[in-house]
Amino acid sequence: MYIARLDGQHLVKRMPLSGRDHDPACPSYEPPYELSGLGPLIGNAIQIDASGKADLKLDFTLTKRGPRAAPSIPAEPSESSIHSEVRKLSLRAMLHYLWEAGELTEWRSTWAGKRGWVRVRNSLINAASQMTARGGPLSDILFVPEVFHPDDKDGISARRAAALKGVQTTGSGPRKLMLMVGEVKEFATAREGHKIAIRHLPFALMVEDGAWRRLAARYEAELELWRSNEAFHLIVIATFGISSAGIASVEEIALMVVNEHWIPFETLDELRLLERLSGLKRKSVKGLRFNLTRDQPIVSVTLPEQKPAPIAMFIVPAGASEEYEHALADMIEARPEIKPWVWRVAEGEMPRLP
Repeated sequence: MYIARLDGQHLVKRMPLSGRDHDPACPSYEPPYELSGLGPLIGNAIQIDASGKADLKLDFTLTKRGPRAAPSIPAEPSESSIHSEVRKLSLRAMLHYLWEAGELTEWRSTWAGKRGWVRVRNSLINAASQMTARGGPLSDILFVPEVFHPDDKDGISARRAAALKGVQTTGSGPRKLMLMVGEVKEFATAREGHKIAIRHLPFALMVEDGAWRRLAARYEAELELWRSNEAFHLIVIATFGISSAGIASVEEIALMVVNEHWIPFETLDELRLLERLSGLKRKSVKGLRFNLTRDQPIVSVTLPEQKPAPIAMFIVPAGASEEYEHALADMIEARPEIKPWVWRVAEGEMPRLP
């Protein structure tokens, strides 16, 4: 641990990348990042300095030159060379990193009813304040809608206008883009293309027809899960620009579905596990995929405070390949101090919890 001075205050902080070396009973313990999709990114796409600030290498553009091209929908990498050498953060990985750095992957039963968009927004903004990208603070290019309050309508409008001032097109030359993280309210058809309504935002994001079709195909599972239960939230991360007419248009976009506690999940099996764990007073930590594809194993949930040793919980999908099983065995073997719990869906019901 060390003492840091931040905004005029002295804080006790954990040395960068040392969380896994702390005792599991220590509040500063952090599950090993090798068990999630964060492992391949540390030291490459994410470089953390001695002060704890992270410099990020992004795999998406924040400027547009020439005529506006059709928005792109990031696809999951499928080539083995990408798996072994990850150098930049995809848009989805950027969202996952903000979620993890903001500690929104963590849960205790005592937090029930205390995590809404106000807390989510503050966590994302605080996380971004410790990150840099393209030579500047990430917080300068990240926009997260503020919760609307009628009694502060004018103040919210002024702050939003100030935040978006630099991204509005004013003439010729390269167009600046910003990064937005928000909750989807609804999708609707526009005269041309589609539009995405974002909660707490008075304008929609416009998406062209071709990009919409690719979005619906690429994120079919996330959209299906979100539509199945009104308690779930659909999180969008997008790069966007604003035309001289004031219209916000998407350039690149990714989606993530979260449960009522704002914890991300990928399948109903994973949701069932989160529901079983949601009543625990001890902390659970959700693992995220970042740049990894679905045919690669990651820890679903870590129980860092479990006695006598932390537990890594894995869910093996039905039809998992032999390569998947070998990779899972390697992950478990690499961290012998952590006890594995494995649910092979093809073998039946969820095993007894630790």
